[in-house]
Amino acid sequence: MKKIFSRLHIPLFWHDVRLRTVVLALLVLGLLSVIVSLMINPFLAIILLLLLIVVSVVAVHAIETIMQRTHDYVSDLSYRAKIGEQEALVQMPVGVIIYDQHQKVQWVNPFIQHFLGNENILDKNIADLDSQLAELTLVKDNVLHNVHWHNNDFQVIVQASIGAIYFIDTTKYMQLQRHYQDEQIVIGQLFLDNYDEVTQMMDDQAISNLSNYVTNLLSDWANEFHLFLKRVDNDHFFMIGYMRALKALEKDKFTILDTIRKATSKQNYPLTLSVGIAYGDHNLAQLANDSQSYLDLALGRGGDQVVVKNSGEPARFYGGQTNPMEKRTRVRARMIAQALRDLFLQADQIFVMGHNHPDMDALGASLGIRRIAQMNKKKCWVIVDPDTLHTDVQRLLKEVEKYPDDEASIITPDDAISRVTTNSLLIMVDHSKPSISISPKLYEKLPNRTVVIDHHRRGEEFPKNPMLVYIEPYASSTCELITEMFEYQPKNAEAINKIEATAMLAGITVDTHSFSLRTGTRTFDAASYLRSVGANAVMIQKLLKENVNNYLEKNHLVDTVEMVAPHIALCMGADDEPYDPVIAAQAADTLLSLSGIEASYVIIRRNDGKVGISARSLGDINVQVVMEQMGGGGHLSNAATQIEGKSVMAVHDELLAIIHQQDTADEE
Repeated sequence: MKKIFSRLHIPLFWHDVRLRTVVLALLVLGLLSVIVSLMINPFLAIILLLLLIVVSVVAVHAIETIMQRTHDYVSDLSYRAKIGEQEALVQMPVGVIIYDQHQKVQWVNPFIQHFLGNENILDKNIADLDSQLAELTLVKDNVLHNVHWHNNDFQVIVQASIGAIYFIDTTKYMQLQRHYQDEQIVIGQLFLDNYDEVTQMMDDQAISNLSNYVTNLLSDWANEFHLFLKRVDNDHFFMIGYMRALKALEKDKFTILDTIRKATSKQNYPLTLSVGIAYGDHNLAQLANDSQSYLDLALGRGGDQVVVKNSGEPARFYGGQTNPMEKRTRVRARMIAQALRDLFLQADQIFVMGHNHPDMDALGASLGIRRIAQMNKKKCWVIVDPDTLHTDVQRLLKEVEKYPDDEASIITPDDAISRVTTNSLLIMVDHSKPSISISPKLYEKLPNRTVVIDHHRRGEEFPKNPMLVYIEPYASSTCELITEMFEYQPKNAEAINKIEATAMLAGITVDTHSFSLRTGTRTFDAASYLRSVGANAVMIQKLLKENVNNYLEKNHLVDTVEMVAPHIALCMGADDEPYDPVIAAQAADTLLSLSGIEASYVIIRRNDGKVGISARSLGDINVQVVMEQMGGGGHLSNAATQIEGKSVMAVHDELLAIIHQQDTADEE
C-alpha cells in the first residue's frame, strides 16, 4: 500500500497517520449514511452521496492548504533562525574559536580575529599563535574563567569535547569593579614611637623645630600619595585615603619609615614611626577602631613598622627590619607590677604557663610569677606538661624537686583544668599566642581573665580580651621583665629562693646566648639582682651542658651546612631521624659563630613528628619575618616555627623560596 501511495501524488496530510485515520473514519461514516438512506429513500441517498463527495473534496483541499501553509511557515522560520544563528555567530560581541583534536584552529569569528590582527590563523597550532590561548584549552570544561588577554578582560568558557572556546568581553565591567575597589576608603593611624623619650630633655625651641621637621616630612609624603593627614597629638597622626593610594604605598614598601628614621638621626634626635592601616569595611567607625588595633599590633611588635590589614585577610607587615628601641622605663615596670598585684588580689588562685615545649625562659618566668603570687599571699600553680620537656628543662625540674613548696605548685594541664574556677587568673609568659600555650583549653576557660607577659614581637594571633598586657620586644627575656617586678613587691614577704633565682638567670642566659645578644643595661641589672639573691651560675652551666650524643648530633647537623644566599647558611637533618629542638637551636647558634655567616636556619624532624626550624641572625637579617610566613614567629634575630604534615625536604624548598623572595624584594 505504501509503495502504491509513494508512486502517486497524494496530499501532504495523508502522510500523517492521525489525520489519515480521522478522514477515513469520516468517509466510512458518510458512506454508511448513504447506504442507510438508500434503503429508505433512493433519491435522498443520491443527494447525500453528492453532498459527501463535495464536502470531502472541499475538506481535503482545505486540509491540504493548511498543511502546505504550515509547512511553508516552518520552513521559512527554520531558514531565518539558521541564518540568524550564523549571523549572530559572526557579528555578536562574543568571541569563538573552533579547534580540532590536534589543537589546530579550524575557525574563528571576526570578534576574535580583531584581537589576532590580519594574520591568517586557520590550520595553525594554538600554541604557536598565543601561549595563553593554549593554556585555556587545558582548563576545566563549562566553567567560567576570568582572563586578562590583549589588554582586555574576558570571561572564558571552554568546551573541549567539541573543541570550542567562547570569550565574553567584560572589560567595562572589570574597569568599573577596579574603579570601585580603588575608591574604597582607607584609614590609618601613625605614631612616633619614641617621641616622648626623645623630647623630654629638649628645650621648647628644639621640640618645636623637631616637630615641624617631622610634620613637613609626613605632609610631603601624604601629598605625594594623595592622602589626607591630620595631626591629632604631638606623636599621633590620623590618615584617610583611597585604596589606590594604599596600593601605591605597598608598592613603595612604606619607605617613609626609613625616611623618618634616617632624617631624624641626622638631626641627632632619632625617631621611628609605626603605622596601622585598615580597609575593606564600609563602616568608617569600625575602620578607625581597626586601624588603632593594627597600630597597637605594630607597637607590640617593637615599632618602626607598618601593619596593613583587611578584617577578612591575614595582616601584611612592612618595615621592622631594625631592632626595637628601648621604650620601657622603671616607671612602667612599677605600674605593671602594681597592676599585677591588684589583679592577684581579685583572684582566688593564679595559673601560669609558658609555651608548649617550654625553654628555660618560659619555666624561669613561670617560677618567678609563682614567687610574686606567694609574696602577695595568693596560691599560684605552674603548669608543665612532662611529656614535652627538653633535656635542660628536665634537669632544672630535678633540681626543683629539692624545694618541696615549688615542686608542689607544679601541676599538669589536666590538673589545671580540674582546679580552675571562674574567678581564677591565667598568666601567659614568654608567648602571646593561645594556640601555642601548654594548655590552650585552659585559656578557653579563662579568655577574659588572662594576662600576657612576653618579650617577643606580638603576632596577629592574640588573646581577645586580656586584662593586662606587658610586651617589651626590647627586653632580653621574659625573666628580665619579671625580675624587675620584685623590687615593687611587699617588703615583709618571703624573698625569692635560690632555685627560682637560678631558673630565672638561666632563662636570661639562654635567651641572650650568655649575654652576647639583645642585652642592655637593664639586662645586667636584672642578672645582678638574681645573683645577689642566690642564683647559682655553676648550676646554670651544668643545666645547659650538652651530653656526648647531643654534641655529636649537633655536629652532624652542622656538617650538612649549605650557603643558600649571601651570608645565609642552612642545615637540614634526615627526614627519618628525629632531633631534639634544643640541638637544632644550638646548631643554629654554632653556625653564627662561623666567619661569613650572618643568619642561619636549621631544619629537623622533631620528636613529636613535626618539622621544626630554628632561625638565628646577628641582627642585620630579619629571620622573624621569614618564620612568620611559615606560621611561626619570634625576634628579629631569634625565631622558630613548627610545621605539621610535610616532609623535611618540602619545608626546605618552601624556606628557600621565601628567602630568595625576600632577597629579591630587598634588591628592588
